[in-house]
Amino acid sequence: MAFKDILVHLDSEAGSGAGGRRQAFAISLAAAHNAHLTGLIFALEPTIPPMIMGEVPGSLLESQRTRAIEAAQEAADAFTEAANRAGIQSEVRVVNCTEAAAGPTLAMHGHTSDLILVGQPEPDDVLAIRELLVEAALFESGRATLVVPYIGPGEAKLDRVMVAWDGRRQASRAANEAMPILRAAESVSVVIVGDNVPSAHGGEPGADLALHLARHGLSVDVKRVGSAGIDVGNALLSHAADSEADLLVMGGYGHSRFRQFMFGGTTNSILDSMTIPVLMAH
Repeated sequence: MAFKDILVHLDSEAGSGAGGRRQAFAISLAAAHNAHLTGLIFALEPTIPPMIMGEVPGSLLESQRTRAIEAAQEAADAFTEAANRAGIQSEVRVVNCTEAAAGPTLAMHGHTSDLILVGQPEPDDVLAIRELLVEAALFESGRATLVVPYIGPGEAKLDRVMVAWDGRRQASRAANEAMPILRAAESVSVVIVGDNVPSAHGGEPGADLALHLARHGLSVDVKRVGSAGIDVGNALLSHAADSEADLLVMGGYGHSRFRQFMFGGTTNSILDSMTIPVLMAH
């Protein structure tokens, strides 16, 4: 398995801080894996509260729609120029749709990708759909999702990778989906939080995953981390900071029902406080 077809959600504001770094990260990752990179940009339809819909002139709605499309096209041109400078194969897709359609649209485009990159939801985010995009990528696309924090980085330098292991299906799938990155890393650590982690061989928790990864030619160490009264997500992030990890690989937990989304507790705390990229699979 290799990453040969990567999809990244791009902000419609060309060169925006977090969006610009995510674009640079995606281009760097595609270059490292000799992958084709597709940028997906939404030109969102104007959102008008129903109670004032009749009071908004049609000309104003059309003007807002036109501005959204123009901004998305400017972002598309900037992406294409940056991808060409990096010497990678790329394409860009501009989709005009409503906020409600953005998540399913991202998932649909992700069905034929190896990996989907999205941005971490930001505090007071002007793009209210960002959390829905993470949800759709993780739960509806059938693909692994790499969430890039809004504080950076702007380069996919993923030398030290930390794999969170709890013995569950989601964690197993995440480790497998991350294999192209694990093979390229300088060091890989399997990290377990707490004591209640099952082992397929009845030995030390995490040893079974380490053995599996070793059979893929990886040198892996296993570390157990105490939670010390904090939740699992923050324990993982604390250890990632202490070990100077470049990437966290973990299962994504939660459910999606009638567009009312609830992340699992660990997933939610990671998304709230992450400072390094996180590759998740459900």
